[in-house]
Amino acid sequence: MIDLIQIRRDLHQIPELALNEVQTHDYLLKTVKNFPQTWLTIREVPELPTALLVKVSGTDPKRTIGYRADIDALPVTENTGLPFSSKHPGIAHACGHDMHMTVALGVLSHFAENQPKDDLIFFFQPAEEAEYGGKRAYDLGVFEGDWHVDEFYGLHDRPDLPAGAIGTNPGTLFAGTTEINVDIIGRGGHAAFPQNANDAVVAAAYFITQVQTIVSRNIAPTDSAVITLGKLQAGTIRNVIADHARIEGTLRGFTQKAISYLQGRLKQVAQGVAESFDCEVNIELNQGGYYPVENNPELTHDFMTYMQSQPDVNFIETPGVMTGEDFGYLLNKIPGTMFWLGVNDSHELHSAELSPDESALVPGVNAICGFLAHRMSE
Repeated sequence: MIDLIQIRRDLHQIPELALNEVQTHDYLLKTVKNFPQTWLTIREVPELPTALLVKVSGTDPKRTIGYRADIDALPVTENTGLPFSSKHPGIAHACGHDMHMTVALGVLSHFAENQPKDDLIFFFQPAEEAEYGGKRAYDLGVFEGDWHVDEFYGLHDRPDLPAGAIGTNPGTLFAGTTEINVDIIGRGGHAAFPQNANDAVVAAAYFITQVQTIVSRNIAPTDSAVITLGKLQAGTIRNVIADHARIEGTLRGFTQKAISYLQGRLKQVAQGVAESFDCEVNIELNQGGYYPVENNPELTHDFMTYMQSQPDVNFIETPGVMTGEDFGYLLNKIPGTMFWLGVNDSHELHSAELSPDESALVPGVNAICGFLAHRMSE
């Protein structure tokens, strides 16, 4: 097996933000070119230049299985004290994508030396943290023709699971997210003469209050969704009625159906406030590619059954969480499964102190290689 720890440490030192993963792309490409090339085809995407795809041709392909690893980092200043800390100021692999890439390279290396039965496509995806690289690739037609993918798999590291553990569930693993931006435009004036103005702060207060009932009175208590309005800006001084208020927030839900419904309700509330207060309310809802990560039930049942049957795999069934992941867009278009890889760290994802346990790498690679071999025998 390739030196997974060295690869992970190399990648950890060169984190780059979404759509700017130039050094990371070059490192991945150089590493892949050092593998046996007999069954490999390398593809780059001019319209998405930091993306990298590698096909492994199978001996008797009946399907094409995709495996995705995200490659971007976060605008976070690392505070781990590791000797291989980030060399890029203000940028760090605080979400563990260096672990994701390393596992994918380990799996690819195995099948470069042991030809699979089915075709495999490895997708090293830029822009997961921002700019939804999965949607960009899909919309460019990357997974059409000779690069069509029948089913997709991918992992995310999880600090609160034991190192090397595998976890998932047959439903939703990550919520879908939508950015909410609301501009309320009224008419400014003197605080002493409210009749001559149209107070954007009051309208904003009513909007915020009404939004609080959208989830509680429209979504079943047994389902999961949340709307958080985390930012409000309005006014300049205490005795001037504000002519503008800006509200920013996020909507999250476990199914795309629920998210679409809640988006509609937000628009209705905005329209109602505009009419009630005779003001202008402009609402922008930006989901991009951050759809819920809805695992395919049949494929995920097979994945879970396999992992549970392996004495060397520590499988843990895990409930869904409200964080977002743009792999959800690909799973909305192509059936598949996302799963957790435990990395045993006391720090949260996106923390400046995140330091995944590297002992998770080998069992992660072994579990995935074993599952793919099993899947190809079906």
